[in-house]
Amino acid sequence: MLKGRSVIEPSDLTVAEIDEICNLAEKMIVDPSAYIDVCHGKLLATLFFEPSTRTRLSFESAMLRLGGKVLGFADANATSTTKGETLADTIRVVSSFVDVIAMRNPKEGSSLLASHYSTVPIINAGDGGHHHPTQTLTDMLTIRQITGCFENHTICFCGDLKFGRTVHSLVEAMSRYTGTKFIFVSPQELAVPDYIINQVIKPARIEYKCAERLEDVIGEADILYMTRVQKERFFNEEDYIRLKDSYILDANKMKLAKDKMIVLHPLPRVNEIAVEVDDDPRAAYFKQVRYGMFARMALIAKVTGVL
Repeated sequence: MLKGRSVIEPSDLTVAEIDEICNLAEKMIVDPSAYIDVCHGKLLATLFFEPSTRTRLSFESAMLRLGGKVLGFADANATSTTKGETLADTIRVVSSFVDVIAMRNPKEGSSLLASHYSTVPIINAGDGGHHHPTQTLTDMLTIRQITGCFENHTICFCGDLKFGRTVHSLVEAMSRYTGTKFIFVSPQELAVPDYIINQVIKPARIEYKCAERLEDVIGEADILYMTRVQKERFFNEEDYIRLKDSYILDANKMKLAKDKMIVLHPLPRVNEIAVEVDDDPRAAYFKQVRYGMFARMALIAKVTGVL
């Protein structure tokens, strides 16, 4: 069903396909040794035009654990783009060598553009402030592993909701499940974009509200999704300095939360979650990292057609 297809944003995957990917990922979690050779002879290219640690290594470890191999770059300055080569030509060339491409680029829409020129599936590993579908699969797999389902969750997003592509992608994905409610906590300057409200939430008739203080709403959340204020998205450093410490989750705020609330974070963390929270059993962000590798393993296996 997914063989040969690019995955640019969460809406590229149906609810049934998300379930299919999560089902396979859960089988891989239980018995990873059963999948160590399924991508033998396959090549993944990781084209990261923007710095990344977790996402790039997660893709690479996913392909290696499936028995495939990896090539690529983690620094755009080491590529022919510095000579003026267009993204389209880069993709034409690289897709001649490999079976699947994972690409991160700071320009919104870059992955969609790449998919028009690639002869192999493109997996969007983040395009500017737009979408990050494999982080969404990571988040959803984590939610299902811990809570058992995707339905009837109140999800509180806190921090940078304007530039946070992981937020935009997860809102889009979770809006398709019954009983979902959203709470958006941010300073006005970093509020969730209008297009997310008008094109995703309202058409789905999702109940939502906005707040500026986490303390006022944390008690309502089943899932708290923290984000960092992203310095790289600001044109004005003064605005970044003024807003970067707007929201910090600490032990006192956690006392106001439900006993079974889970805390997610796409990482990297700066100081928006105090280290003292790491020992709280509700902190799931490091489990989330491991689940992300299995989510990418399942997606790679599906788009390459080996499973």
